[in-house]
Amino acid sequence: MTHRVAFLVFDGVTLLDVSGPVEVLHQAGRLGFPYETVLVSPRGGDVTTSSGLALAGSIAAADAGSADIGPLDTVVIAGADRLALQPLDDGVLTAADTLARQAARVASVCSGAFVLAALGLLDGRRATTHWRHAATLARRHPEVRVEPDALHIRDGRYVTSAGISAGIDLALGLVEDDHGADAARTIARELVVFMQRPGGQSQFSTALVTPPARNDVLRSLTASVLADPAGEHTLPAMAASAAVSTRHLARLFRSELDTTPARWVEQVRLDHAQQLLLDGHSVTAAARRSGLGSDETLRRAFARHLGTTPSEYRSRFASAHGRDA
Repeated sequence: MTHRVAFLVFDGVTLLDVSGPVEVLHQAGRLGFPYETVLVSPRGGDVTTSSGLALAGSIAAADAGSADIGPLDTVVIAGADRLALQPLDDGVLTAADTLARQAARVASVCSGAFVLAALGLLDGRRATTHWRHAATLARRHPEVRVEPDALHIRDGRYVTSAGISAGIDLALGLVEDDHGADAARTIARELVVFMQRPGGQSQFSTALVTPPARNDVLRSLTASVLADPAGEHTLPAMAASAAVSTRHLARLFRSELDTTPARWVEQVRLDHAQQLLLDGHSVTAAARRSGLGSDETLRRAFARHLGTTPSEYRSRFASAHGRDA
């Protein structure tokens, strides 16, 4: 049985959001598990990707369910930065709605989740997107249960994935659902990728960016912590430094940063430890100089927030060059 998979594409679409999953499905066909892929765009014809390369010959969404095209088993909404940063194009929304109504399974790659969320299809469901856009998705669509660390999430007939290359992870998951783990594992080996990556997507995120606080007291305090993460930053110490009560300081953190003082300080220290590791410092030195203290405390923070260990993080991200033989 051939599975028919439609990819919704449009001008500005991220090329790897499309080509990565398509290559997984192509490799599945080589194993005897055929997938037929078709490109669909709002109006049909060629589309230009964000990298400037063209995807040729897409069909119009209005024709996707015609007798000539045939039924769709799965639709994949590819992503683009503009889906998260700009108002959504009515043509993209209409095309996605048309395709989603026809398919038994609906998936999105990266910021394609914003399209599904805007259509109300993710209401009350768990979903993910690129780590850089997760907070925006959660704020714009509070009815969606956004999980920013996940690489891909399945909730009912909807599957959402993290950013860009995570479309490969998503497609491997689709193949596993359709044909079993052995098929997906063989494809992963052929593509030289993990069947399941160690850790979540938080390990790929950049350092914590704290927007300037509106409150003068909190703005001054957060600046001093960022300048010296290893300093004495217990709740009582910070409250004394700011000349406010511990209760009032906790309220400021909750109202402006949506977290607690202790959690925010730990995240600042973890971000600093990550950079220290990338700069060549040992695990012990990174723990001490970041303010996390001991190797064990650093390891626990990495496991809790990043789903990996300090040593594994350094080996993956410190250099693009592998170890010499």
